[in-house]
Amino acid sequence: MVKSPGVPREAPVIAQARARGLPVLGELELAWRLLGERPWIVVTGTNGKTTTVELLGAMYRAAELPHAVVGNVGTAASALAGAPLAPDATIIAEASSFQLEDTVALAPEVAVLLNLAPDHLDRHGSFEDYRAAKLRAFERQGPEDVAIAPIDVPGAGRRITPPEVGEVRLRGPHNRENASAAAAAALARGVPEEAVREALRTFAGVPHRLEEVAERDGVLYVNDSKATNVDSTLVALRAFAGRRVHVLLGGRGGDQDYARLEAALTEQMTPYAFGEDSARLPGERFATLSEALSAARAAARPGDVVLLSPACKSFDQYRDFEARGDAFRQEVLA
Repeated sequence: MVKSPGVPREAPVIAQARARGLPVLGELELAWRLLGERPWIVVTGTNGKTTTVELLGAMYRAAELPHAVVGNVGTAASALAGAPLAPDATIIAEASSFQLEDTVALAPEVAVLLNLAPDHLDRHGSFEDYRAAKLRAFERQGPEDVAIAPIDVPGAGRRITPPEVGEVRLRGPHNRENASAAAAAALARGVPEEAVREALRTFAGVPHRLEEVAERDGVLYVNDSKATNVDSTLVALRAFAGRRVHVLLGGRGGDQDYARLEAALTEQMTPYAFGEDSARLPGERFATLSEALSAARAAARPGDVVLLSPACKSFDQYRDFEARGDAFRQEVLA
């Protein structure tokens, strides 16, 4: 049985299969078995995965090396089976905890853990189980493989220190960390240093992750709809240190504690709360994102930033974070 990452292990059909002794594989494990003769770079972590794998893809493109960027980023890794792909193409895979928990033999040549904070606890049950799922990316690596992880996360295998990086176009200290991890992974696989530096200088990021949508009347509008937890929003706020920020917060936050978020807000940050969790979030309350955006636009002055970084999932009013970010972008551009 091959299980979609979105299906929990407790689903009756999965539980029955396991009870009967049937092998249950995740989609990422299936892709590894189909494509495992090629080198793999697997990137996981609570935040920054998509940006990091896309930046790695930019490094490989700059070096004109065969590769494919797949996984949780959008294209399923198993979709490459049977596709025209060079025998030595590197598979650069974004891997969520949902994908990694069902791996059996996955052993990438390079595994990267960017960071780790409580997330998806409704699915995993505890932070320990969530962490264990993430660390499965490292469990079966051999002595010649490379593990890149924060030094304060034990049990992630042999570590190498990510290099200091030069000019980085991406905004914020968190993106310097992502860039450092991507550079370490690329250099470990033999990507020329000049190609790495070129990608760092030119890569502008991906949609919904600190995406600079437009500047209107001197106000910068930024779409960070992918910030679906408090830690992501804290990272986004640090990216605009020194500027006055109007931050749009809201959606479905689950059992998150917003006290850390409220404590991080300075006098230069004005929160606007919308959606299902608006009563729990700091700031004036609004029913919809559109209403919160209108209020922020009216209050913003030249030099300010209007930042959509909700700290919540989108499922109260949108089908996913992309739809929420698209709605923000369309309204700003209009």
